[in-house]
Amino acid sequence: MHWGVSLLCVFVCFSTIDCDRVYVHPFYLISYNTTSGCNLVEVQEQLGKTFIPIPIDSDFTPPYEESLGNKTKEKTQYVDVNFFSDMIYVLGARFYQKLREMHKDENIILSPTEIYKSLLLFYLGASGKTADDLQILLGLESPTINSSCNFRVDGHKVLSTVRFISDPLLPKQADGLLFSKVFCLFSAPGVPLSESFVHNLGSPDVTFWVRTVDFRNSTQAAEKINAFVEGKNTHRSKSLLANIDPQTTLLLATYTQFKATVKGAFPLKEPQEFWLSSDTKVSVPMIRVTDSFEHKYDENLLIIKIPVNKDVFLLLLQPINGSNLAKAEEGFDLKFPPERRQLLPSREIHLTLPKFSLKSIYDLQELIVNMNVSTNLGNKANLTMLSDTSLTVRKIINQQLFELSPGGTDPAEDHSGEHNATTALKITVNGPFLVAVYGSKSKTLLYLGRVTNPLEGANIHRTK
Repeated sequence: MHWGVSLLCVFVCFSTIDCDRVYVHPFYLISYNTTSGCNLVEVQEQLGKTFIPIPIDSDFTPPYEESLGNKTKEKTQYVDVNFFSDMIYVLGARFYQKLREMHKDENIILSPTEIYKSLLLFYLGASGKTADDLQILLGLESPTINSSCNFRVDGHKVLSTVRFISDPLLPKQADGLLFSKVFCLFSAPGVPLSESFVHNLGSPDVTFWVRTVDFRNSTQAAEKINAFVEGKNTHRSKSLLANIDPQTTLLLATYTQFKATVKGAFPLKEPQEFWLSSDTKVSVPMIRVTDSFEHKYDENLLIIKIPVNKDVFLLLLQPINGSNLAKAEEGFDLKFPPERRQLLPSREIHLTLPKFSLKSIYDLQELIVNMNVSTNLGNKANLTMLSDTSLTVRKIINQQLFELSPGGTDPAEDHSGEHNATTALKITVNGPFLVAVYGSKSKTLLYLGRVTNPLEGANIHRTK
């Protein structure tokens, strides 16, 4: 099958339709006693010791947060990168498709890996049908044709593997890349949480907080959470959380910042034309770089590979020859690694592209409901491995800050590389385009987005 097969194939291949990629289930992840027989494979689950988190307005740092902060990087075992890269992409593509339907012609940015992690964390705390539904949503369906043979995937091994896949984002600051993540779990006062569950959430790449909030006054709860996140967040992001259901007893929120610099690029002094459509244009800040890039003109799509550092690279994809962004989104499969796209060898390119910053906040719970899947994390969710109290999850917040900026000096001060500009291929990204971020080793899709208007990068996709 051609690598440009419709993205829609990816959206449906998780169910009954088979694509050309054969998924081999990692059987070592199945957690059951094989001597018990098919009908008796249900694992005995135990909640273990619980604790009550401290209030959100407390200045005290509890022992459980200290232990999370001092937690060393775990050794990864049973890594099956190809399998989980595919599962992460398929889930991210489903959410991206839903966002396309909900936010037509708007900027979009999401992180498939962070979405996968968020839902996987709930799987760690789930039992019964809730665990079964989440297992299916995560792409970890039963490897047997016998539907009566229940099994449970070892979520801790899966989490360890997914963290390994997202290793390129582990450094707080690396060459050409700034990445930070704040992870917050808020529970209602008096709700006990599993110590082992909370401990398993912590990792060296995350600033992690577990606090209690009185959700009964929804406005005040939102204000407290916003103030808390803004004060604790390393990139000083406002969470802009609103409309919390007063019946909420648990809320999970993830805030990430991804800032990549294009080496050698400099900002142009004057804004340049950016065509929103064939008859509408705006003036936007642009950056320019002359360097060697892999690229490809593929039918109605221009593809450019931009290395950020040895661990991360970007793909920019712009429709050409009268095509539009919607056709590009439906006709290009971002799952397959770049080497299968047969990009042309590196050559000197005089590249001009927008300087942009995207900010998005999504409620995964709302998107799951709109996707019409059976997964339910509301008041009927079975989360007995997370707490011995019935929990109601109304929101699962994912916020991303994504920025692409120049890494060079003003051309008035540094003219290096200009001598190549006259012979270099000139490419200007001056219309709506897609951006994808990959790990160089795993080839896993870490971020996926579209830029329809660089001037509206601060749009927030608010939930109802």
